[in-house]
Amino acid sequence: MELRHLEHFLAVADTGSFTRAAARLHVVQSGVSATVRALERELGSELFDRSGRHVTLTAAGKALQPRARDTLDAARAAKDAVHRVQGALHGTVTVGTLTAIDVVDLPGLLAELRAEHPGVTVRLRAAMAGSAGLAQHLREGRLDVAFLALPDPRPSDLDTRLLATAELAVYVPGSHPLAGEHRATLARLAEFPFVDTPVGFGSRTVVDRAFAAAGVEREVTVEVANVATAVDFVRAGLGIAFLADRLVPDPSGLHVVQVADGDLHWRLTVATAAARRPSAATRAFLDLLHERHPTPVTPRG
Repeated sequence: MELRHLEHFLAVADTGSFTRAAARLHVVQSGVSATVRALERELGSELFDRSGRHVTLTAAGKALQPRARDTLDAARAAKDAVHRVQGALHGTVTVGTLTAIDVVDLPGLLAELRAEHPGVTVRLRAAMAGSAGLAQHLREGRLDVAFLALPDPRPSDLDTRLLATAELAVYVPGSHPLAGEHRATLARLAEFPFVDTPVGFGSRTVVDRAFAAAGVEREVTVEVANVATAVDFVRAGLGIAFLADRLVPDPSGLHVVQVADGDLHWRLTVATAAARRPSAATRAFLDLLHERHPTPVTPRG
């Protein structure tokens, strides 16, 4: 069994497709299929069910998956140890990020990391399922580190550090019936349609939990994956929205309504999987991030 066998196996397991796995690995699909078949012959068991539209893991494949990740992590740690002795840092860091964060100057951070460690490659990944999707990808080993906007309590299987927090308020058009109100209850707000992010995004979870705790139902009529664009839909009269003020650099034509019976906050954290020790390259990324953001910040208010 070679490390390449395990890399190809995990690529198929993560993507659910031999075609997508080949694209991720930058090899031909027939090569991935042949490698996985060779691994199955060596283990004497099929690792994937190929009968449906999507490739899924068999019981044997599910048993192998965490061990394969552990093996590759151990091999990476061995390389890191040698590189440290040589005085050079090499490796790849896969970073999950949200569609709209300006708390962290990510281009500047990566430029500094590149200047200090030119042998480190960073891959940025976004999840259409928002923070919930990124957290799951961390658990599965698809990501090394991720920026998450998960509400408390924070998952026990992730190591997280708070980077920023911001209060959420409701933004409405100037002509809206709520425009004359400075504060409103959740029940009052629920009388109107909302613009929000899809289920699984951090801010959506915070707001949904608040309404559920109050026993109030609301209607989300427009969902946008990039929360920074929500204000444009509010201006167009398609609904009202819970937003942090940093997402609304130009509030002209809008009115802000505070929540009278709730304390809703958006929190940004950086996270790694608790069960896996970060590689040297990932540690360098986290250390540089800590240097730039040693304490949580509160966006302007």
